[in-house]
Amino acid sequence: MLRVAASSLALLALMAGSVPAQTRGAAPRAAEAPASTNRILAVVNGDVVTQAEVASRARLFALNAGVPVQPETLARLQPQVLRLLIDEKLRLQEVQRQRIAVTDNDIADAVREIESRNGLPSGALRAQLRTAGVQPRVLYDQIRVQIGWGRLLRVTLGPQAEVTEAEVRDAIAAHEARRGQTEYLLGEIFIPVDDPRTEAEVRGFTEDVIGQLRRGSPFPVVATQFSQSQSALQGGDIGWVVPRSLDPEVAAIVERMPPGAVSNPIRVAGGYQIVTLRAKREAGTEQRSTMISVRQLFLPFATRLDPQNPTDQHRQVLERAQRLSSTLRGCEAMEQQPRTSDRPADPGPLRLEGLNPPPLRQLLASLPIGRASQPVISNDGILLLMVCEREQREAPRFTPEQARAQILRERVEVISRQLLRDLRRRAIIETRA
Repeated sequence: MLRVAASSLALLALMAGSVPAQTRGAAPRAAEAPASTNRILAVVNGDVVTQAEVASRARLFALNAGVPVQPETLARLQPQVLRLLIDEKLRLQEVQRQRIAVTDNDIADAVREIESRNGLPSGALRAQLRTAGVQPRVLYDQIRVQIGWGRLLRVTLGPQAEVTEAEVRDAIAAHEARRGQTEYLLGEIFIPVDDPRTEAEVRGFTEDVIGQLRRGSPFPVVATQFSQSQSALQGGDIGWVVPRSLDPEVAAIVERMPPGAVSNPIRVAGGYQIVTLRAKREAGTEQRSTMISVRQLFLPFATRLDPQNPTDQHRQVLERAQRLSSTLRGCEAMEQQPRTSDRPADPGPLRLEGLNPPPLRQLLASLPIGRASQPVISNDGILLLMVCEREQREAPRFTPEQARAQILRERVEVISRQLLRDLRRRAIIETRA
């Protein structure tokens, strides 16, 4: 539905919650969700976290990840969402204490960027959230903390935010020294264990997250919502790495994973890590990637689909999608179809190897050029996809700009975890049953 992280792809966002051929159980309408009260669940240095806040954030995540918004799902998410909101309170309090400004214009700019990346007209994001029973303020508050914390970290880094030319040269030399070694393109989700007494609960939540990922929830969406690593701002993407740059426990797992796999929970210092292996390659050899041009046609349902009780309108849309799937030939014909949705016909160039979830990547890899896909059914409608072009391109070499970004990202990650640990240690936090 939507993404906050800067690396989002319009097509991936559109596919959140969709599965080919046969849909998962439909989420109930927002009006059917149980009403939340303003019961106080935690007090963080005098600021409260209410039941309503936790329920709203859990519902936002569930909608993004394509998880059914059911009472048992929201109850299972609550403990981890509460911990995340406590951490957000700590971050926001520090941002305010340091007088780091985040204006309403900053939030508006971020919202416009999300809408632009997802091919939505101005104001559509707010309308989508309200329709789903989520107040826009829930997302705006999350964006505010992300922007403010990022600015605070840059201030905290001080002179370390400037990467010297010598450091860039060393990073490039180290990259060249890896020539011939196997590199892995990884995404990560880090879920902290702040209190040993919550170890079993956090592991249980981590296993729930993995289950949703393996059932098709987009990894970047889940990472954006739940990962406590700074890579969450990039949808969990940590780029190409060699095993020795990872925690030993993680490296041992990654070396045995097939591309597209999601790991089991990995216990590392400070919490649990989940990794997904997007691709692997031999460092220093000529690498090529597949760029594709895609057209998409979305046929919306008038009401949300209940797979057990489809309406006549649901059947009519499916019949139309099946006819188009068998008769449409060529991207020009796809583009000429009447549009009944704000979703873009052309999501822009896509790198095939970087697409998730794996079923989407496999579908687009095997689809003949100029032929429409089989209908892809979601709770809101049916999607048809068509590949217009596939082009092999040489991957760019490791540039000074990439080296500088990598060094800065590593420094920011270290200072972020240290600062949050210090804030937790100094905080007065009261949780209530």
